Amino acid sequence: MNQAVGKRKAGFTLIELLLVISIIAVLVALLLPAVQQAREAARRTLCRNHLKQIGLALHNYQSLNGKFPPSFCADPDTDGGEWSIHARLLPYLEHASLHDLIDFADTYGSGDSATIAIRTTRVAPYLCPSEVKDQARTDSTGTATDYPVNYGFNCGTWRVWDNTTKTPGDGAFAPNSALAPAAITDGLSNTLAAAEVAAFTHYLRDGSGGSATAPPAFLIGTRGGDFKHTGHTEWVDGRVHQTGFTTTFTPNTKVHHVVGGVAYDIDFTSCREDKPASVCTGPTYASVTSRSYHTGLVHVLLMDGSVRSVSDSINATIWQRLGSRNDGESLGEF
Repeated sequence: MNQAVGKRKAGFTLIELLLVISIIAVLVALLLPAVQQAREAARRTLCRNHLKQIGLALHNYQSLNGKFPPSFCADPDTDGGEWSIHARLLPYLEHASLHDLIDFADTYGSGDSATIAIRTTRVAPYLCPSEVKDQARTDSTGTATDYPVNYGFNCGTWRVWDNTTKTPGDGAFAPNSALAPAAITDGLSNTLAAAEVAAFTHYLRDGSGGSATAPPAFLIGTRGGDFKHTGHTEWVDGRVHQTGFTTTFTPNTKVHHVVGGVAYDIDFTSCREDKPASVCTGPTYASVTSRSYHTGLVHVLLMDGSVRSVSDSINATIWQRLGSRNDGESLGEF
């Protein structure tokens, strides 16, 4: 008699298979958040390291030149568009070869192929690893024209620049500024140098709707201007809406503005720095908010070179005092 007849073959039953799959699914559900948190922690660490590199570069620039760099050199003959702080710091960030390609006597907007090649170069220390739009800005034909930036320099609390008198605002950086450390009278450890910003920010510009006192966030959109989608997409441009920020509103504040039935989170520049009267008039008032993809915080660089994490819930007055180099006010804990 064949004893193999009637024997059941070893293997999983359907119920056993479904049970194993269920256990695996539960384990994945438990482990995935931990993996994501670990990855974000690594991205935050790298982001802080980028700011530390920028801080070291900033102080190396100051040691060599005796002054901190201007946000850009305003020159009415070339209608602005001059090179940013980011461009001036390149040699101190191991990008001397890229720096050597720049003709600082010429506007970055000249449009020649050599300048376009510079503008479209991705400079790693200027990008946060959590940025979701780490990609070139393109024109209507899909051709790359510029590359974004995730760290903006402190251009003050609200008034950035006066286009008539050529006087700067209260930030650590402004057009034509050449500040020595002693000019930061609030102290280097009490004044912001740079903070995170988000690429491809929506913003209003050149509506000449500024005033000496900043309006609340929900009224910013009423100040008018041309609506753009390209804020912080040009690391070469020294204007505040491209490579700067202001402390008008606390980090990650939502500044809502509706266009075509769609609500956007926006920045605002009343009149771009160093633009002729045919474009806009009056001082440059700007609310350019520090934003990040890190939950509940942004990373900032202080003028002394230290890096801090600042909560979205920081007191608004303290945040604004951090944005001023010379208000003489006590700061308190942050």
